[in-house]
Amino acid sequence: MNIYLKGLLCCLLATVSWGAMFPVMTSALTRIDPFNFTTLRYGIAGIAFALLLLFREGLPAFRLQGERWGLAWVFGTLGFAGFGFLVFLGQHLAGPGGALTASIMMATMPMLGLLTIWALKKVRPRASTFGFILLSFSGVVLVITNGNIAAVLHSPVSLTANLLLIAGALCWVLYTIGGSYFPDWSPLRYTTLTTLLGMISVAATDLLLLATGIIAVPNIATITSVIPHLLYMALVAGLMAVLCWNIGNRIVTPTNGVLFMDVVPVTAFIVSALNGVVPTQVQIAGAAITATALVLNNLSQRKLTRQAIQAAVLKTAIARK
Repeated sequence: MNIYLKGLLCCLLATVSWGAMFPVMTSALTRIDPFNFTTLRYGIAGIAFALLLLFREGLPAFRLQGERWGLAWVFGTLGFAGFGFLVFLGQHLAGPGGALTASIMMATMPMLGLLTIWALKKVRPRASTFGFILLSFSGVVLVITNGNIAAVLHSPVSLTANLLLIAGALCWVLYTIGGSYFPDWSPLRYTTLTTLLGMISVAATDLLLLATGIIAVPNIATITSVIPHLLYMALVAGLMAVLCWNIGNRIVTPTNGVLFMDVVPVTAFIVSALNGVVPTQVQIAGAAITATALVLNNLSQRKLTRQAIQAAVLKTAIARK
């Protein structure tokens, strides 16, 4: 198989898996709360990642002496406790249509990433990028409000759900950027160690909520009923999708790979429609606007990259004369 085609297929497989996880969660959240589910999900995924890392890199990969394990714990907490709890709690509060809203939020991550990098690393996006950001969020607004902004603003539950989803998406953006702080770690090591360290925060939060009576201990029947959902979320949308995403982006580069995030809401819309939750025309239009903004921004960034390379080549040629 052509290596580039392999990269494209890996990116596609990852984003299709992520798109389907929101409709899967719609069913699971009718049986179990998002906190216990997240704890079980990442517990399974963490074990799977640990076994894979042990097989690929051996015991030395788990040693954190002299490493920035505290920073890794922060990013793990953001990526797994923050993302898992906030997104799926927001989806739960949003009701049957929450899968569509949540999936659109995931498609805005590249835009959120630009703003986050600007804040953290002082790399200011160009004016055209700001335009694409506004276009992207206008599409999001159409999806989450279904064209009726006033109704959402006057609905505390809907407003809370949307804010939780945005916060959860931001947590995953920060987690993704966190990988750049560990250039010597392989993608598998970063994913595994941050998952295991993040599980400390996930388990602590879950135990606190159980101890205070905010959530109840799930019984065996409840856990048994969500086993298929757990296996999908942990092994398919978790282990397999993350590894495919890392492999695919290494081949096609993140500039091209980011376009596949458009597949997430498309997949969620299709799966939700098959389950009887059909998006409205306004929501479809909003999704199309967001996807268009991502594509246009990507094309703009590629053009700027080509111009920078050409300028560098010209400068080098002049210097040699």
